Amino acid sequence: MADCDADPAVLSWARRYTRNPQRFEQEVRDALPKLTYVQQVAAEHDVAGEFVLLPWVESGFRPIPGRRDRPAGMWQIMPTTAAAMGLRVDRHYDGRLDVHASADAVMKLLSHYHDQFHDWRVADYAYNAGEFRTRKLVQQHGLPPATPVIPRWPVHDITREHLTKLLAMACVVREPDRFHVSLPTLTPSQHLVSVALPHSMPLARAADRAGMPLDQLKNLNAAFRNDVADTSIASYLMMPVSHAQQFRDALLNQAASASADRLPEASFATGIGATDATDASAAGAKPAQTVAGRARTHRVKSGESLWLLARHYSVSVGDLQHWNHLHGQSIKPGQVLKISASR
Repeated sequence: MADCDADPAVLSWARRYTRNPQRFEQEVRDALPKLTYVQQVAAEHDVAGEFVLLPWVESGFRPIPGRRDRPAGMWQIMPTTAAAMGLRVDRHYDGRLDVHASADAVMKLLSHYHDQFHDWRVADYAYNAGEFRTRKLVQQHGLPPATPVIPRWPVHDITREHLTKLLAMACVVREPDRFHVSLPTLTPSQHLVSVALPHSMPLARAADRAGMPLDQLKNLNAAFRNDVADTSIASYLMMPVSHAQQFRDALLNQAASASADRLPEASFATGIGATDATDASAAGAKPAQTVAGRARTHRVKSGESLWLLARHYSVSVGDLQHWNHLHGQSIKPGQVLKISASR
């Protein structure tokens, strides 16, 4: 949507985010599995890359629980908004904390806003201030010009600051060296996938079979409020690729050994694993491959950066710079980049 120098407030917030480089890098490292998953969902809906960072502005990618009529989840969705988005919220399950369901719902909403307003900045205002209020602003003032990058509309400071923070975080991602930070990388085994559940089970049992800490599994599946993964509500669990196969193997071994909670063989007719969509995501986490001796390419979209593309294709920023003869991290929408080496 804009570069780092488009508005002094954007640059100020970028420096504020990174004033403690080590802490900033650790926070990004902690958020990276969810951030990368959100990036995949955003690409499916053709949403501007900056919005991959929206949970950073809202919650730091933390699964904040909801209370009464308060917002919840890493997207900070209100209960009434959740209902309109088709996210279930009750005493057993809160879809606002479901990593996959909430990301998909938010990206659909943002795409809808952009289709209506044709400006990603206005889409962000609509997300923060509400669609009705934003539509009224457009009717009264028309769509904002390209500059200033932060529209001079009569909105609350928090709405203006919301867009400023989003652009600031995108600024840091585009130019990390400028702010003296090093952005972490995510290995293919750390990518998140959705693993199908054949039957309900306590999260503690699922964590044991996946060979991962219970707190980590709860963090990725915080929508289940009673610490039980109930397949009548959601028939999948989110976990890293490195633990997903162990979990599948444990379920298959359980079935083969005829344990007490064994399922009929018919339940395994189609296999236990990631859904089609998440299999595709997992495949996308593998290093890019060359086809017929030629390098694969990617056309840069608005809001994308070398770091985000490196995370998406599981290559390094250095590789992208080398393959494309880049001397810095600046890229432009429409630019065609090699995402693998030629043979």
